[in-house]
Amino acid sequence: MPGENLTRDEARERAALLSVDGYEVSLDLRSAVGEHDGGGPRTFRSVTTVRFRCAEPGASSFADLIAPAVTAVSLNGRDLDPGQVFDGSRILLEDLAAENELVVDALCAYSRTGEGMHRFVDPEDGEVYLYTQYEPADSRRVFANFEQPDLKAPYRFEVRAPEGWTVWSNGAGELADGVWRFAETKPISTYITCVVAGPYHYVTDSYERVLEDGTRLEIPLGAMCRKGLAPHFDADDVFLVTKQGLDFFHDHFDYPYPFGKYDQAFVPEYNLGAMENPGMVTFREEYIFRGKVTRASYEGRANTILHEMAHMWFGDLVTMEWWDDLWLKESFADFMGAFSLVGATRFTDGWITFANRRKAWAYRADQLPSTHPITADIRDLQDAKLNFDGITYAKGASVLKQLVAYVGQDAFLEGARRYFKRHAYGNTRLGDLLSVLEETSGRDMAAWSRAWLQTAGVNSLTPQVLLREDGRIDELAVVQEAAESHPELRPHRVAVGLYRRDDSGTLERYARAETDVEGARTVVAELAGADAPELVLVNDDDLTYCKTRFDETSLATLREHLGSLTDPLARALCWSALWNMTRDALLPARDFIGLVVRFAGRESDIGVLQMLHAWAGSALVHYAAPDWRETGERLAAEDALRELREAGPGSEHQLAWARFFATVASAEQDLLLLRDLLDGTAGIDGLEVDQELRWAFLEPLAAHGVVDEKRLDEELARDDTASGKRHHVRCLAARPSAAVKARCWAQVVESDALSNALVEATISGFAQASQRELLAPYTEKYFAAIERVWTERSIQIGMDVVRGLFPSFQDSRATLDATDAWLTSHEDAAPALRRLVLESRDDLARALRGQARDAAAAGR
Repeated sequence: MPGENLTRDEARERAALLSVDGYEVSLDLRSAVGEHDGGGPRTFRSVTTVRFRCAEPGASSFADLIAPAVTAVSLNGRDLDPGQVFDGSRILLEDLAAENELVVDALCAYSRTGEGMHRFVDPEDGEVYLYTQYEPADSRRVFANFEQPDLKAPYRFEVRAPEGWTVWSNGAGELADGVWRFAETKPISTYITCVVAGPYHYVTDSYERVLEDGTRLEIPLGAMCRKGLAPHFDADDVFLVTKQGLDFFHDHFDYPYPFGKYDQAFVPEYNLGAMENPGMVTFREEYIFRGKVTRASYEGRANTILHEMAHMWFGDLVTMEWWDDLWLKESFADFMGAFSLVGATRFTDGWITFANRRKAWAYRADQLPSTHPITADIRDLQDAKLNFDGITYAKGASVLKQLVAYVGQDAFLEGARRYFKRHAYGNTRLGDLLSVLEETSGRDMAAWSRAWLQTAGVNSLTPQVLLREDGRIDELAVVQEAAESHPELRPHRVAVGLYRRDDSGTLERYARAETDVEGARTVVAELAGADAPELVLVNDDDLTYCKTRFDETSLATLREHLGSLTDPLARALCWSALWNMTRDALLPARDFIGLVVRFAGRESDIGVLQMLHAWAGSALVHYAAPDWRETGERLAAEDALRELREAGPGSEHQLAWARFFATVASAEQDLLLLRDLLDGTAGIDGLEVDQELRWAFLEPLAAHGVVDEKRLDEELARDDTASGKRHHVRCLAARPSAAVKARCWAQVVESDALSNALVEATISGFAQASQRELLAPYTEKYFAAIERVWTERSIQIGMDVVRGLFPSFQDSRATLDATDAWLTSHEDAAPALRRLVLESRDDLARALRGQARDAAAAGR
């Protein structure tokens, strides 16, 4: 990574000096197939011509390129010596003219880490597939450029590819004389250019709309995947959501989709969920479902499709100037994904998922030592890479949801429309957005921005209820608190809901009041005189971003009657609040697991149920007292098996309980049942053990030593696909053997032979909560290796290793001390590396506090 970083100061200096008129990029990808001599990385030829202007003739600057070799460089017709001007990541450009033409002829490397031009060989049929992934700064691995978001330019791509392949890019393409040539793009940033090439299965459709001026907008639609996934590809549903999204955004944005066609590629070994390349959106292929999944999976895919589509306006048409304002695109896309999901598709309960799943990501990120304001201080590209986090996405989207409640939906959307028209094909900062929102809402956005965008941390809101002698409310107040490290108290627009049981025993809301919470204590005068509540929900309807707390009466009600709460959003908010209390060591883990055992079976929303399963698993692994874990696992497994048997045959709830049972099964009889379900010697009415569920059963069987390598190899022979290979690698790594763990460690830490997807699978299998003693020797090895790994490997692999191999299952004070010792002795380590270690340390310290709280609850 040395030399590959770019600082904000360098980018600002270069942007002040240069403006780019256009790129012509020629790639020869015919080397993607055929034999490779193995003497170095497999490479392809990349020839870039870039025309740009310089505000100070005679000045010097640089272009970006990461490549094994540069064969020729010319600047304004003058040949430069590559050995003198290219240092492996930058090309020195001296004595610039007012108008310049740079031509770079290079050999660029195919990637196996998902960064740059990724090359994948399908084990099922030997076919080769290529795609690019650049954000934040990996287009320089494919062609020479000025790699920063505010040096926008139009692009013309041409690609030579193996015979029989199809090639796609941002613009429409045609094949002539063996060369794919693509239409020039609008001015866009380097990181959203894209090339996809290979024998992909491709399906087409179209979208048409008559605009307000009477003109007809026609958008060619395409969707693609590997040939091996074609039998599972439900392109019709992808196109349905795509068209619904295009309708929704055209209805609300008043700015026609500006990038011509709209292709969507589902690609292998993808590091992200998706990427918003204009006209050529890429997704991880796991969004194509090989087996039965729940409605929540389809909702998640639809949300991602809409998130990326929102980026066509927020991010592609109008782009942040530097990564400080990454939220200008990601927070808006995250909010718009949920907003359009609810407003345009069949997933009308999308705000429940947002409250339960997306906000959980934000709450965790906002309590880490690395928390930051939504408008972050991004010093360089490594900072930028790490800030694609729960704050930039989910907290930012939550704050925008709060903003809509604050200024009104109409003012918010009108502000967006003015923002697009005013800054189309340009770059913006925070102030550009605030100014249009001030225009449309009439509110002072500066104070709101200071409180919500420019400070870090999450507030907690707790109800205080005083009753009169007749049992009615005398005073209800909302108490706001903040962490000592981030003491900001913010203005919150909230709804306070009062709930009590009716004659049938269901817990229903009978009163609601909206109010503005200001300062440490706010009285909700409107609720004075109301009947005494059994439950007070201080962020009812999820209008604001906060941690909800309960008074004693409300908590006692939830302990006994959580399953009687009929409103699904209110129920999801209560579960989320209880989980936050568990993570904050305010609620013992055994109590949370007890609530899941008692009430999760009554949860109607499948997404909430699956989130509860994930939280219960985390509570068992990280927050339960060590001497109670076995008891907790037994209780969870017994409950999961009971719910599995009682669920509707063939239902998605049955599938969710089957998967949860597999994750908590540890007793011999439970593992033998998994084995028998796998082998077909046992059955549960309606439960189809398809290939994906088979692998889900095999991992715990491998981790507990019930199946061996031979059995796993047999399963791979049955499912000899790219997906099967990843599952196989994970299950092999899960086996309880010192030799297996040593081999996995060497493959990931000491070698770079594995692709990004197989690194991820190996790490996932290696780290098993049931193998704490077996993994204990790797604590010392981890701290000895991580700085070298960070230095030698790509940032994506470095992140995977540092996060994934942190000894979180060695949950003791000794591990905390070892972490502190490394941090003390490595104060000069890369800030991004230190951040990852600090975050893992915080998770461990939080787990130890939770375990102490749980242990204190023993014997009650």
